[in-house]
Amino acid sequence: MTLPPIPADTVLEDDRVLMRLLQPGDNEHLLHFAKEQPNIWHYSLISGATEAGMKHYISIASDGHAAGHSFPFIVYDKKTNSYAGSTRFYDIQPELNTLQLGYTWYGQEFQGTGLNRHCKMLLLQFAFETLGIERVEFRADNENARSIAAMKAIGCRVDGVLRANMPKPPGQTGRRDSIVLSILKEEWLSEIKAHIMSRLVTSQ
Repeated sequence: MTLPPIPADTVLEDDRVLMRLLQPGDNEHLLHFAKEQPNIWHYSLISGATEAGMKHYISIASDGHAAGHSFPFIVYDKKTNSYAGSTRFYDIQPELNTLQLGYTWYGQEFQGTGLNRHCKMLLLQFAFETLGIERVEFRADNENARSIAAMKAIGCRVDGVLRANMPKPPGQTGRRDSIVLSILKEEWLSEIKAHIMSRLVTSQ
């Protein structure tokens, strides 16, 4: 089975969050994170820090969408009526029924609020149940303990660590070890979906 293309007007939404396609015009919604919160980009391979950095970040995301191998989302938090950050499907491989979920970042005021669980619930449900994906992969800097803990908390399983597989972000020396985690469709349907839903209910 070949994956259907993701329509550009796709909107993923629940009572807490709304996600839609990230576009160049969204620069104004995310610019304050670029200017005021440089620490959130420490582990990012593509930094959105500074006004020029954010424009470049969105431009690369838009180019990936135009090429058909990624679908970047802007994240809107209904609880605060404000834009919270961005996340992305990328490395979409229709012939293999796989994709990666990453490039996820939120402003500091949205971290630890439960917003991420709502996003992951919607994204994974869409990937597995609408697109028919068989495997969703996640990667992170092996030193990024916060990100790794968040992925494990939703049910991701560790596949292994790619040693020194890429340079560290600009301004940092050395090479990064990347941890690889994943969720399989059968795991989603049999346990992980219910696990995330239960955590959403208990956090309300």
